[in-house]
Amino acid sequence: MIRTQGDVARDLAALLVLDDRLRPIAAVAGLVPLRPGSPGLDGLVATVVAQQISRASATAILGRLARLVDLSDAGALARASDATLREAGLSTPKMRTLRAVAAAILGGRLDLGRIALLPADEAVAELVALPGIGRWTAECHLLFGIGHPDIFPAGDLALRVAVGRGLGLGERPPERAVAQAAAAWSPHRSVAARLFWAYYAALLRRDGAPVAPPVGET
Repeated sequence: MIRTQGDVARDLAALLVLDDRLRPIAAVAGLVPLRPGSPGLDGLVATVVAQQISRASATAILGRLARLVDLSDAGALARASDATLREAGLSTPKMRTLRAVAAAILGGRLDLGRIALLPADEAVAELVALPGIGRWTAECHLLFGIGHPDIFPAGDLALRVAVGRGLGLGERPPERAVAQAAAAWSPHRSVAARLFWAYYAALLRRDGAPVAPPVGET
């Protein structure tokens, strides 16, 4: 599992031995941050909030939401009114998704503790069965929240741009091409993803990593 900065450093060293094309990318990227999330409901909520918006916007919405609702409590989330969730800045589709997640937990259909113990493909399959949870959301929760060591969200736009530039695959290569490139970095794909998000930030001077930090952190 990738749960500490030391874990990142260890896997990054192994990754650079595995594929020396990544050495100049690492030199540009600089520090590859851990960006820890939570394996529980609050972590999954953070990932849902981050869907298709900037990191800054996700951080702001998540902070407001956490002041209004206990994000670690599925019951509190299920009881939150539409007005409360709108006040936090959630869109209607994200409200539906969070309600579906809360209902699945309360109904015993989703156990995030058990999800954390499953092989990646099985965990992704269980998560994407929930309304509003796509592959990107499931993979990012596994990567940041659970700390799975071998996940690469190839559909992420920032990763596509970074891999395209770093490996000469074009400005925005297709998801399939990025996934094929990332296959060479197994079993260290999660640190490879962190590396390319850091590379994207260094190149474009903006943070492309998708998941907002835990509430209270910046």
